[in-house]
Amino acid sequence: ILKELLKLPEGTHTVVLGVGDLNGIMRGKRIPATNWETICNNGNSLSAALFAVDMTCDIWDTPYVNMGNGYPDCHIFPINQPVAIPWEPGVAITFARAETMDHKPVPIDPRNALLNQVERAKSMGFDFQVGTEVEFFLLDPETGKPRDHGIQVYSLDRAAELEHVIGPIRQQINECGIPIEQSNPEYAAGQVEVNVRYGEAVQSADRLVMFRSLVKQLALAHGYQATFMAKPYLDGTGSGLHVHCSILDGQNQNIFDDGSSIGAANLRHAIGGMLASMDESMAIFAPNINSYRRFVPDSFVPMFPSWSPNNRSTAIRIPAGTHDSRRFEHRVAGADANPYLTMAAVLAGAHFGIINKLEPPPMVEGAAPLID
Repeated sequence: ILKELLKLPEGTHTVVLGVGDLNGIMRGKRIPATNWETICNNGNSLSAALFAVDMTCDIWDTPYVNMGNGYPDCHIFPINQPVAIPWEPGVAITFARAETMDHKPVPIDPRNALLNQVERAKSMGFDFQVGTEVEFFLLDPETGKPRDHGIQVYSLDRAAELEHVIGPIRQQINECGIPIEQSNPEYAAGQVEVNVRYGEAVQSADRLVMFRSLVKQLALAHGYQATFMAKPYLDGTGSGLHVHCSILDGQNQNIFDDGSSIGAANLRHAIGGMLASMDESMAIFAPNINSYRRFVPDSFVPMFPSWSPNNRSTAIRIPAGTHDSRRFEHRVAGADANPYLTMAAVLAGAHFGIINKLEPPPMVEGAAPLID
């Protein structure tokens, strides 16, 4: 593995190495290629306070890192071979994992919450496969407002108008190792959605953290400011993070499919668990004050724990598709949510429902209710 990590794209002079913080923002360091072997062997030290900052980068005292103990270091180590950043010649990027100075997990690293859920599922022979859809806005850096006008969701004319920046986001971020499936204009001026192909849960969360960072960097290179704020404008639509998930068993069979139109009992039980745990999970799905401004009626944002096949008004939707792709779509989280904590909460709810064979409430027919 070390030999693979040491391989750098030809002409690399700088390597970007980072982890996701408590807000899902990628933080780390830029490293001269001449020092890369040392980093691969010994890790890169930086303050564990990076896991104790809020969205504005204010540092908060925690039992683990605080002014009393001087905000001690942790080490981050690369987990993938660096890949070239197409729009920044000579610069490569890769993701990292964090550990304490005595080689233990960092207690406040949100990635560990998802790792724990994945390991618990694997002990039962389950493998969570997760794909994501994330919405964001592209704005004029000077005015903080969109440059295009109107909503025109899915409009190919509007897609062409934005292609000078969305095209590179699809193509060049794909070249960075994040498999992009598609993009489309969304239901607000300046808003777009990008779908990232499914993969193993932790890998998918790592990809999403890096994706959001690369989108911001690439947008700036094209004269835009990208924001994943849940609700940038009170009179417009908000940006969501939709999590698609299926579960494979030890024979790589989808346990959500039994050939029926709605899905297997395991799918119903998973939905039952997610709905039962949704109230407690809202602090994760909507982590900021602004996050709650997204939850307004008639805005394609669920207002109540509900489910239904192919119904975008519900909190959990069973998308139409082939039987082997049977999955649920969790539609509650905002684009500002931490990918690790969001996926951990979703998977924990699904796991809880399957283990306890929870049945969900009756599925919604028509528009989902706004209140109980």
